[in-house]
Amino acid sequence: MPSISEFMTREHRGCDEKFANAETRVDNEDWEQARDLTREFLNEMERHFTMEEQVLFPAFEQQTGIIQGPTSIMREEHQQMRRLLMQLQWALDEQQRDEFLGTGETLLIMMQQHNMKEEGMLYPMCDQQLADVAQIIKDMEQVSI
Repeated sequence: MPSISEFMTREHRGCDEKFANAETRVDNEDWEQARDLTREFLNEMERHFTMEEQVLFPAFEQQTGIIQGPTSIMREEHQQMRRLLMQLQWALDEQQRDEFLGTGETLLIMMQQHNMKEEGMLYPMCDQQLADVAQIIKDMEQVSI
């Protein structure tokens, strides 16, 4: 069974790959493929956020008693990224290539910074503090949006 760090880092890389594929299609103005790939990316991002917000973060907060710490910051960043994801969807719907790519660049920087915080600090803390990692991962795998 993987650690929280391993499992969630794999999740991050999967989202990154989906985003890169969608961006390539938009850059080439292949709007049909871009729509499908962007939908996959948006769904995967929302599922990832939901896994953290409904399973991982509450488990960490309950175990540690730390409520206004890293999980609070991560939730705020999720909201900021959700706004950018909505802008991406709008740009896609309007076939606004430059808007999509510009918003995507902002989103990519935010995702990279966010992932570094989670992978470098929060996930290792979860691995240290949480007793039943296997059950938490299983619960996260069951999340649907």
